[in-house]
Amino acid sequence: MNKFVKIAAATAIAMSGATAVMAQDEGLYIPNLSYRTGPFASTGIPLMNGQRDYVAMLNARDGGLNGVHLEFDECETGYSTEKGVECYEATKDQAIVTQPWSTGITLQVLPRTNVDEIPILAPGYGFSAMGDGSVFQWGFNMPSSYWDGASMILNEISGGDLSSLAGQKIAFLHLDHPYGKEPLPFLEAMAEANGFELLPIPVGLSEMQNQASQWLQIRRERPDYVVMWGWGAMNAGAISEAVKTGYPMDQFVGVWWSGHDADLAAVGADGTGYRSISWSAPQPDAPVMAAVREHVFEAGNSLASEEELNSVFYQRGLVISMILTEGIAAAQDHFGSATIDAAQLRWGLENVNITDERLAELGMSGMVAPFATSCSDHTGHSGGWMLRWDGDSFEVDSDHLSPDSETIRALEVSAAAEYAAANAPWPTASCE
Repeated sequence: MNKFVKIAAATAIAMSGATAVMAQDEGLYIPNLSYRTGPFASTGIPLMNGQRDYVAMLNARDGGLNGVHLEFDECETGYSTEKGVECYEATKDQAIVTQPWSTGITLQVLPRTNVDEIPILAPGYGFSAMGDGSVFQWGFNMPSSYWDGASMILNEISGGDLSSLAGQKIAFLHLDHPYGKEPLPFLEAMAEANGFELLPIPVGLSEMQNQASQWLQIRRERPDYVVMWGWGAMNAGAISEAVKTGYPMDQFVGVWWSGHDADLAAVGADGTGYRSISWSAPQPDAPVMAAVREHVFEAGNSLASEEELNSVFYQRGLVISMILTEGIAAAQDHFGSATIDAAQLRWGLENVNITDERLAELGMSGMVAPFATSCSDHTGHSGGWMLRWDGDSFEVDSDHLSPDSETIRALEVSAAAEYAAANAPWPTASCE
């Protein structure tokens, strides 16, 4: 039985907790620490399906990468940090990469990767300071970090002039979890520099579906904007409460993990005007979608539904696997070997170069903005777009947006140095 095609069976095995990795055929083992169960499953499923289907398409259409099969696998964490660490330990020996899929898990395995010498790929999540590749040699959060996202949101709502926010109040509705707290250093610095009030409003894991107290505070405080850093059931709960309380949807903006089609579909036209910053954009007519349909979906090898294929999160999953496989291909080319190890993949991920021309070759034009990484820059800072819910689907609602890279770089270097000092001895590299 082809293990890749029968991934559902492998996933079912993994759901019992971190298990010993199944014996691999000759190929490149790229496990995912997935969460198809638990309170965040509604968002995890389409992301995992997209990641899986892009790899399946390459295997079916091209025989993998340069003749080497890509062994996609999942170890179910339920978004639990403890289970995530168990999955990391269970998969690391044969893996050339780890994909934690949680900021909490990322922070826990980050020190281990220095010892294990295995790269972390955390696209658009994790610790923003991982952008400093001289300190976080094995951590990659390309193409955009949470600080990038916060910067782009502030740039958009201020019309490009953050000083115009002076005297305004911005509520920061966030999951009370490492993920939800991650943008606070940037937001706090911007509030102090530009004279607006930042009002953090945490949402506990047990409160995600009942945010009455948080929205009572929002009604009382009457903020000019609500910025949401939500995930899973929290997003749907917040959007429903905003509709119920009559909060203006055009003043409600979420990060890219708070732009899930299904959460807005639940309120339909009442959610019109809600926006989400995004480093990816759905392109239903992209050539890559035709390839996925032909080689995976119509062949009966996808776990996705027809409705899911054009969703923001499914297509973001495709982009994430593209980023990983572009790193693999760069390493294969540089080292002159189709079979690479984790250390070689680290080089590949440091030398990803996604140009407009390359996106056209991949059939993914418009799905992500061009970006490049380097030894010192593990994020790439691609920027993104504002997506707007039109009552039926998310549509691109802005020109390409860029983060305040100068400010963010200074924060990255400072936070990375602080982290290294707190976790001494911490190995660093020269990127000159």
